Amino acid sequence: MARLRDRLATIRRSRFVGRITELELFRVALSREVPDFTVLHIYGPGGMGKTTLLREYAQLAAEAGCIPVTLDARHLDASPGGFLAALHTALNLPPEQAPLDAAATMSDLVLLIDTYELLAPLDSWLRDLFLPQLPERALVVMAGRQQPAVAWRADDGWGALTRIISLRNLRPDESAAYLIGQGVPAEEVDRVLDVTYGHPLALSLVADLFRQNAALRAFDLQRAPDIVRTLLERFIVEVPNPIFRQALEVCAHAFTTDESLLAHCLGAEHSYAAFQWLRNLSFIEQGPFGLSPHDLARKVLEADLRWRNLPRFREVHFQVRTYIIQRIMATTGLAQQAAIFALLFLHRNNPFMRPFYEWQAFGQLYIDAAQPADELIIEQMVLRHQGETTLAITRHWFARQPQGFFVFRAAGNTIAGFCHVVELGQVTEEDIAVDPALAPVLSHVQSAVAPRLGEAVIFFRNWMDAEAYQLSPVIFNMAAMVSVRIFFNMPHLAYTLIAQAFSERYADMFEYLRMPAAPDAAFTMDGQRFGVFVHNWRAEPVLAWMEVMGERELLDEIVALETLPHTPQPVALSEPEFAEAVRQALRDVHRPDLLAQNPLLRSRCVRDSADQEPTPATLQALLREGAEALTATPKLQKLHKVLWHTFFEPAPTQEAAAELLDLPFSTYRYQLGKAVEQVTRWLWQREVYGRE
Repeated sequence: MARLRDRLATIRRSRFVGRITELELFRVALSREVPDFTVLHIYGPGGMGKTTLLREYAQLAAEAGCIPVTLDARHLDASPGGFLAALHTALNLPPEQAPLDAAATMSDLVLLIDTYELLAPLDSWLRDLFLPQLPERALVVMAGRQQPAVAWRADDGWGALTRIISLRNLRPDESAAYLIGQGVPAEEVDRVLDVTYGHPLALSLVADLFRQNAALRAFDLQRAPDIVRTLLERFIVEVPNPIFRQALEVCAHAFTTDESLLAHCLGAEHSYAAFQWLRNLSFIEQGPFGLSPHDLARKVLEADLRWRNLPRFREVHFQVRTYIIQRIMATTGLAQQAAIFALLFLHRNNPFMRPFYEWQAFGQLYIDAAQPADELIIEQMVLRHQGETTLAITRHWFARQPQGFFVFRAAGNTIAGFCHVVELGQVTEEDIAVDPALAPVLSHVQSAVAPRLGEAVIFFRNWMDAEAYQLSPVIFNMAAMVSVRIFFNMPHLAYTLIAQAFSERYADMFEYLRMPAAPDAAFTMDGQRFGVFVHNWRAEPVLAWMEVMGERELLDEIVALETLPHTPQPVALSEPEFAEAVRQALRDVHRPDLLAQNPLLRSRCVRDSADQEPTPATLQALLREGAEALTATPKLQKLHKVLWHTFFEPAPTQEAAAELLDLPFSTYRYQLGKAVEQVTRWLWQREVYGRE
């Protein structure tokens, strides 16, 4: 019986166009007994079609008799264990079989890794430990937003076995073929290409707009600084019915969306149809935990709803968080951790919390109980950032309550940081004598709550980043995950205390969290002053606290969508479009008003040349630099003169320029073409590979 996934695959393939070079490179590799390369790195900005290309690669691999296995880094822990666990699931192995052992026997394995930038902590582990164990014929494709690390090119072995592709916008003929194939009227195609530059996500959004409104004609978009934003705003107007609009609002607000979340927010009778509509949108991505919008789309959709209908924004927020809290209370282990992450994700726009969190870093580290082998590394961190006294205390606690230490692991089992939790109900007189922080802390607890028999009191004694100490948003993320897990899971929790260096810096944030400072519990150690922030869970249990926090999460500056500050998305032109943009920029080099409309202004080569947002003057300076590069050799100097007197200090006409240079007009035209070609090549190298 045919399955829905087969139908989805057929639809997706019918919408795939272009990428001829990338597909041919992959086909040749599949056809050879031993491919010329093992690793193919594909990189490009968001919305460039990396995920779509990986799907096509998977289909080609299956047709060639290979075994395609796709992993998405958004849905796995960036740890060796997390990666291998995801691989185990993808290979559908029995519990007792090790995934690396299985992969090592699959000579036709094609491993496709999406969103590779999130696996930066694992990069060296994959290169040095995991990949060398795969069969010689295996192929690995890594797609991400950032260029691969230098080690992939610098290493003599990997440099020979690695290919790197910078994914660009679709070529004009490919873009036109896609639009016509999706039903966009032929008479509108040129106008669409004029404003999208062949950006794949923008083209998909245009196709969505025409599908939703068959009467749509006379496409009237102007050249916009952020075409994706403009198209999404237009898309919102064209949503077919109120239920689907509500589903889109929920999907934009939640970390991931599945049918059960939609059933909670929309009603069970609407969840299936709404989910199916969402999953077919071009800017909605599918993963093992559900649907999520492209990050560019999420920002626009959320900002639009907040500006357009603030009461509805509040309603969506509370619907989503109520569902998440129910999931936290009903699950354990990894499922609960995922729900806690989804809860913390709701703070992402809050001005009190934003400076202390690195939302994009979630998933790049993983929480692990500290092992005996980790003690020395923790001690080295403590000695480096705190001192001998705290080091002795840490050693004591590692012997007394080792279960209170949690480490945050990165690539190759590296410990990026740790946190330390003390159960005050289990302390002894010896502990009090060894750790001077306990006396003021216990005195405060007795005066504040006088714990009853069976109640738990938790003291978050220490946390730090290996490098940045207690000024690291990334490790603060991880410590927050540990704390929320304890808040929900600890039976009979009565009171918590958090020791914090730089307490003045964190005071407003903890006050926002309803965890005020307790001055009588503060202490000094190794010359550092530690504030202590507290919460009385007996007076305000976790669910009551969560209700209050639901309101506080919404604190933000409310402004109209068009006034929100945002950085225009960089444009990744195809090579023919890039060359045309260079020619146009040379013709307009003395017209800043026209250069402001040139797509080169948002290209990588120009943006890399400016410390701030590039201006027409930035582009002018880069064009002059490219022209000056022609003076490097005597052979090229004649081309520099032709270019200079045509564009930078131009003669009245090209005929006059030829006469000024004492050249036959045909020779002048030939040398001008060569000069423009040389400057274009110089700029293209910077566009693709960056500045030297």
